[in-house]
Amino acid sequence: MSYTTVTEPDVTTSGDAPVRKPSPVPWAVAAVAALVALGLVLWLVAAPGDEDTSDAPTAGSADAGFARDMAVHHQQAVEMSFIIRDRTDDEDVRRLAYDIAQTQANQRGMLIGWLDLWGLPKTSADGYMAWMKGDGHMGHQSKGGSLMPGMATDAELGQLGKAQGKDAEILYLQLLTDHHMGGVTMARACAEQCEVPQERQLAQGMTEGQQSEMRLMADMLEERGSAPR
Repeated sequence: MSYTTVTEPDVTTSGDAPVRKPSPVPWAVAAVAALVALGLVLWLVAAPGDEDTSDAPTAGSADAGFARDMAVHHQQAVEMSFIIRDRTDDEDVRRLAYDIAQTQANQRGMLIGWLDLWGLPKTSADGYMAWMKGDGHMGHQSKGGSLMPGMATDAELGQLGKAQGKDAEILYLQLLTDHHMGGVTMARACAEQCEVPQERQLAQGMTEGQQSEMRLMADMLEERGSAPR
């Protein structure tokens, strides 16, 4: 699939009224630039010491499991956000999609970076979600055909890729609301079970950020005469 360049608004002034003009920076370039910056911070604050790696998480730990699973979970949110930008001209939806794509691409880079720094594999023979302990975190179950809680199925992604305009906006907002619900469940589990402080802090930030976006998406769905599923 090929993607067209999306420009973010820049603001100049004409008299007393602000006037928006397009910026030439595409989504991918902005996301990569932010990812590189975050990667440098990641290397400084989360790498095990050069002389002692005994504190690095094990492959079966919650830290490793969350990093692996959330990286996959985030990738789908990025994919859906790239899809919707070509299915609607609505500035509010496209702006939200840009924010989600950039944020989750950056966070995904951090999670994968941690796995590399810990010397751990990016896949697990135990499958997805095996690291989550207790029934309290499994209230939002996976749908038939989806990999993890909240994730869209291939059929739903195909439907989003064919929808246009308002129909595409509603479906995107509904799918992302479900996606965020599953992501919050996983992030809360990491905040309780993960041992690496930086990862727990990232998980808590994901919880707060995605809950805020869910409230925004509920309002946007209401404006379009719809609601979360």
